[in-house]
Amino acid sequence: MRIIAIESTCDETAASVIEDGEIKSDIVFSQVLLHRKYYGIVPELASRAHMEKIAGVISAALKKSGIEYKKKGKTFFKKVDAVAFSRGPGLPGGLLVGRVAGETLSRFFKCPLFGVNHLEGHVLSYEFENSKINRKLKYPFIAMIVSGGHTELWLAQAFGKYKLLGKTRDDAAGEAFDKIAKLLKLSYPGGPIIDALAVKGKADAIKFPRPYMREGHEFSFSGLKTAVAYHLKDNYKFDEKNNFKIKKQDINDICASFQEAIVDTLVYKAINACEKFKLKELVIGGGVAANSRFRLKMNEAGEKAGINVCFAERKYSGDNAAMIGLCAWHKLKSHENIKNDIDINPNLTIDKKATRKQGTKAQGQRKTAGGK
Repeated sequence: MRIIAIESTCDETAASVIEDGEIKSDIVFSQVLLHRKYYGIVPELASRAHMEKIAGVISAALKKSGIEYKKKGKTFFKKVDAVAFSRGPGLPGGLLVGRVAGETLSRFFKCPLFGVNHLEGHVLSYEFENSKINRKLKYPFIAMIVSGGHTELWLAQAFGKYKLLGKTRDDAAGEAFDKIAKLLKLSYPGGPIIDALAVKGKADAIKFPRPYMREGHEFSFSGLKTAVAYHLKDNYKFDEKNNFKIKKQDINDICASFQEAIVDTLVYKAINACEKFKLKELVIGGGVAANSRFRLKMNEAGEKAGINVCFAERKYSGDNAAMIGLCAWHKLKSHENIKNDIDINPNLTIDKKATRKQGTKAQGQRKTAGGK
């Protein structure tokens, strides 16, 4: 089975080929440098970059995988069983670029086209190990997605059968990292930078609040962001250009203390969901899943509670096309009649009804400059 997959929901233009359960190519063009000076994603710039790069990225993936090859000076293509693309959630412009590219490939190779939920890809990406589908998810389990635009908890009953337990009411975890990095005059994306600086700081230097929201499974990180802003305002002098002087160690301590508050909240909510539903499997995906402190404390908490914590490999935690191909691979192998929809949906949700029936052309997306 040979599948070509496309990912273009946010600021990565990606294409991948999966053949017989192995990733043959996984090409990603990152727009980080394009958006860095804005400390967040600018949708119009992202859409243009997708249009400019998508053809070259797909071409590179086809050549590396061996689907496109030359023989006696002529170009040939191997048979393709399916094409998949991310249909949502994400930025409308990027989703349109991905769908058009997917439709073009589908017609060229005369094979089916699958629309994939980007968030489902983050969960299934745990199955990748050493560029192969070597690990198997054990249903039912609790799934946590933590990324720049999403922080959610699901009850995963089987492939294609999900129930949304709770999501963020405001800032996602990754978005909070980006905004704090901007406040501290660091760089973008904020997650990796704060993770690196936090190692040099004291996690208990500043007592930032933990937004546990003990009732239910929802999240809220905007208050934590405000607490950091007030800490800076109360302890440092700002000039007319909103610049301030701060020691390197103070920045390290703020990063460590802020990160600890985020991590403590995520760990508490994940363990609480597992205990409430009496499940011993916890699967975590999304860009923030690469955070070193989060991995350490989540694994420690899981071991203490008797819960098997399953993190996706770091290189597959962020946005990539391989995870989109993996979803299509499961759909092709599934014996259940899971509805396939290729309408893009910037606000696509994921639960039993959404996975099987939803396909509205919803508009709008809250990702803007200054926060993913």
